[in-house]
Amino acid sequence: MGVEELSSLQAFRSAVADNMLVLVDAYADWCGPCKAIAPKLELFSNQYANIKFFKVNVDKVPDVAQELGVSSMPSFYLFQGGEYVDKVVGANPGLLETSIKRHAETGAQG
Repeated sequence: MGVEELSSLQAFRSAVADNMLVLVDAYADWCGPCKAIAPKLELFSNQYANIKFFKVNVDKVPDVAQELGVSSMPSFYLFQGGEYVDKVVGANPGLLETSIKRHAETGAQG
């Protein structure tokens, strides 16, 4: 499925308003851990086809970073039906996948 880049606050708001589970990766080009986890995020986007994956460069779209309250990177935000449901901070693929699985199962039941 792939990870789609969000380039504006409007695109971000539209993306998270979806009824599907949505994951947003807040990253920066200069962030080493962000680059390290990017291939794993791409893998997850193909593995979990029922989830929409997005990324936003906090330096290029600072209003999204401000709206999310990004304090460190990478930070991964999960939304379901337009509502914020979880956040994972840091390049920890295991923790991120645990959160994805938990919310994917919750969303499937609800």
